[in-house]
Amino acid sequence: MSFFAIVQDCIFAAVAAMGFGAISDPPVRAFSRIAVLAAIGHSLRFVLMHFGCDIATASFLGALAIGFFSLLLAKQMRVPATILYIPALLPMIPGIYAYKTVFSLIMFLQTLSDLQKSAGYMQSFFLNATVSVTVIALMVAGAALPSLIFKNKSHTLSRQKAAATSANKKHFKTK
Repeated sequence: MSFFAIVQDCIFAAVAAMGFGAISDPPVRAFSRIAVLAAIGHSLRFVLMHFGCDIATASFLGALAIGFFSLLLAKQMRVPATILYIPALLPMIPGIYAYKTVFSLIMFLQTLSDLQKSAGYMQSFFLNATVSVTVIALMVAGAALPSLIFKNKSHTLSRQKAAATSANKKHFKTK
């Protein structure tokens, strides 16, 4: 694995994450952080898989890194962490496994008359569906775990402005 391959992976993940971020309409100042988070998480998964780690574990650790860094960046930017980590996670979704799942199901339905072929397509369907579901579930767990570990911090990050506003209203009503 070359340094160029890692940088290339970072760039592609960052561009994809900014595209997904544009769909969810975060603040403009968040786009650079979304790109950085995606580059960190995706490149970590890329490196781990290169050194023999399976895609599910590597995706979990990449999502965990995105989750921890999104808490830090969210505090700095004063935005909820979900604004940062959801678009950053989307490039890590295993699209090829999802595609193969749907393809295998369609081919299974088209080859019902040939039991040997249909059995092979059904086996491929379950294999790819299991990988897809496992990777996505572990990505969700990895991204959510930092928010659960630092529950007080992650909750107050998105509630500071609202809490301050309600405290000001109570202060002025009592006078």
